[in-house]
Amino acid sequence: MGARPGWRFLIDSPWHFLALGLGTGLSPLAPGTAGSLPGLALGLALAQLPLAAALPALALVFAIGVAAASRAGAALGVHDHGAIVIDEIFGMALVVVLAPPALPGLGASALAFVFFRAFDILKPWPVSLADRRVGGGLGVMLDDGLAALYAIAALHLAALAF
Repeated sequence: MGARPGWRFLIDSPWHFLALGLGTGLSPLAPGTAGSLPGLALGLALAQLPLAAALPALALVFAIGVAAASRAGAALGVHDHGAIVIDEIFGMALVVVLAPPALPGLGASALAFVFFRAFDILKPWPVSLADRRVGGGLGVMLDDGLAALYAIAALHLAALAF
């Protein structure tokens, strides 16, 4: 994983600040889970917009994430360092924006969080393939985007049960 970066690294560059999830990636315990929290907040905010506005905003987050993860990964010497959590922010926000409306409220947000973290950690195929084969910032962002699609599908299946 490489050496754990500190606050100096975080404030050294705006790209590092973004890649490390505004500092959540510095969490000594489960930085990916900590990094998903701002993604949940971003997703809840974007979900208030029409989908035609939320999706381009998410595309922008993805593009910025590719650039930030590339730069931070190069500086850290590890392309997908555990402290880089902008991918979790994007993935979590994507799940919340595309969650089924039949699952409103705090319970749906908690379920979205659990599903996303589970698929991000377990990395089922093709998430695992993207994680292994696609390098740089694109690979960092892509595997979490794919994990988000699994979480979205799981949420839609859960909505059928309610």
